[in-house]
Amino acid sequence: METRPLGTTGPRVSALGLGCMGMSALYGDADRAESVATLHAALEAGVTLIDTGDFYGMGHNEILIGEALRSAPPARREQALLSVKFGALRDPDGGWLGYDGRPAAVKNFAAYSLQRLGVDHIDVYRLSRLDPDVPIEETVGAVAELVERGHVRHIGLSEVGAATIRRAAATAPITDLQIEYSLISRGIEDTILPTTRELGIGITAYGVLSRGLISGHFGRDRQLPAGDFRAHSPRFQGDNLQRNLDLVDALRKIAAQHGVSVAQIAIAWVLSRGEDIVPLVGARTRERLTEALGALDVHLAESDLAAIEAAVPADAVAGERYPAALMAHLDSER
Repeated sequence: METRPLGTTGPRVSALGLGCMGMSALYGDADRAESVATLHAALEAGVTLIDTGDFYGMGHNEILIGEALRSAPPARREQALLSVKFGALRDPDGGWLGYDGRPAAVKNFAAYSLQRLGVDHIDVYRLSRLDPDVPIEETVGAVAELVERGHVRHIGLSEVGAATIRRAAATAPITDLQIEYSLISRGIEDTILPTTRELGIGITAYGVLSRGLISGHFGRDRQLPAGDFRAHSPRFQGDNLQRNLDLVDALRKIAAQHGVSVAQIAIAWVLSRGEDIVPLVGARTRERLTEALGALDVHLAESDLAAIEAAVPADAVAGERYPAALMAHLDSER
């Protein structure tokens, strides 16, 4: 497995990480046995970076990962590096209540995550969204205290803008920023990516297939199940969906020329953006994991990259990446 550095202060990790949210929440039902098998297959393939959030299924995802780690061979279990997001508040009906970045809350969240995961430390710990009522310095300072006590190894950030990144980095060493980045979500290229590169902060890119939109597997007439948040996502609505799938059709022609899948060429494009970028793939099955790993064998020349970006221009996507209420929580979009 190819590896990449997670910033200048973090560990080397597999060139692709596994994002586990869909195994517990927001994409409809998932198969628990297949989820565990997929986690085992990822570890067996050399994937080391496993990403989760304590609010994915209200703790379900951490418990699932803990189960998979306990049942994996010791050597594979020990290679896993756990990246955990915290701070999102939920209610018993699955609703969203805001974010909490207070120092006491940070330590409380960490205590529960350690228990659910069944580990003695978290490798990268990050606030999922900026709490507008708590200065980032206080939240990062609390995670730094957890680092000092050995409960956390590295501090990450999630979906914050350049000014917040600078304030956080002035408080404590920041390993990486987790943020959406794909062929059709390229907003970080303007100010965020130059800032992280200046400061030696890595990028863990989620949404590299835009929640399946540019995977090549999303049909024009597909009906989304109850509980799938894409049913409310602007990019999956009406004319927006049709326009975005036109982009996928253009990308499909380029993928066919290379003898690879649409998903593989989309992931390979993100991989090509720099050694400081580690894509997270949200595979929920071994089949999708195998496909995603195949992107590591796709090598794109400059002419290939130009063709891809001509087929899918940076500003061609129709619709915002989240509904308006959720976009309002993104410091990265301000």
